[in-house]
Amino acid sequence: MGRAEQCPPLRVMYFLFPVLSYVLFSPHLALCQDSGSEGTLLRGDKAEISVTVRDSSGEAISVPATVKIFKEGMPTDQKEASHGRAFFILRSLGDYTVAVNATGYKPAQKEVSVPVAVKAEVDVYLQKESAFGGNTGIPGRPLLAPKAKEALDKGLQALGDNKPKEAEKFVEEAAKLAPGHPDVLYVQGVLYLSLHNWAQAQGVLEKASQLEPNNARVLAALGMALTDQGKYDEAIPPLEKSLQMQTGGWETHWALGKSYYYRQQYDQALKTSQQALAESNGKAPQIDLLVAQSLTAVGRYDDAAQTLREFLKSHGDRPEAATARRWLDGLVKNGKIRRE
Repeated sequence: MGRAEQCPPLRVMYFLFPVLSYVLFSPHLALCQDSGSEGTLLRGDKAEISVTVRDSSGEAISVPATVKIFKEGMPTDQKEASHGRAFFILRSLGDYTVAVNATGYKPAQKEVSVPVAVKAEVDVYLQKESAFGGNTGIPGRPLLAPKAKEALDKGLQALGDNKPKEAEKFVEEAAKLAPGHPDVLYVQGVLYLSLHNWAQAQGVLEKASQLEPNNARVLAALGMALTDQGKYDEAIPPLEKSLQMQTGGWETHWALGKSYYYRQQYDQALKTSQQALAESNGKAPQIDLLVAQSLTAVGRYDDAAQTLREFLKSHGDRPEAATARRWLDGLVKNGKIRRE
């Protein structure tokens, strides 16, 4: 079969990484729990996420904390917690990731679903860093100067509103003010991925990964940038490492499955692409084509044909349908399956 259609990286994003995202945290997540009193309050046509950041005793933390939210890996907003509290008015409903970073604590994140216009209460519990080594957080993380932070926030909002050209202006301003800051480098990478500037994305994401080599989201985004350039050998290690650090991430699995396929690691490609398809929950039905390719490569021709037929039945109006028909005809012509 031919090469599958290139997918928009990060599906702007998990991951970015829906990518992939703009938070740059260690993969070792602290204990996160839902609030024991997680109630909801109707908000009319708006939805809100209310976050309380607590220590292991259950008390709201008093140290500064940055709270960021992502939708499908795409950064959408961030705030500095006040007395451990942060509030977000959402621009759209759906599944979100809440990520928290606080001085002296291990980073943590929490998944939250907001399917209707409600106020979702979320508690995130942080564990203190060890004073005797084994520190898995990001100690001494540089703070952004106010002007750089303001520019980056505006760029982040523009990206969340699917206005990449507008975002580019603000992100470039932030990059001039804080060129070596990991947050700035990461958002630059997400921006370049959304603009299909794969090589530029790779460059800034490599810098970000050098600063924070154990950041799962940065590694996922870097792997996607490499995959989109056909650099499959280089893409596999960061994608694998990202998935070892954090569970889930259909975009990361998709990129890794594609890299496995073009490196002729077909069994791994099949397993990973099937996982990506399951995790995507219908958001990217074109993953079916990679599954079909992998099934064909391992000799499961009838299963490959069935996958292609189901794709055409449900998604015959998509651009990938022509490719699916061509591959299905090829299986017939090559005698791998019978024509129905």
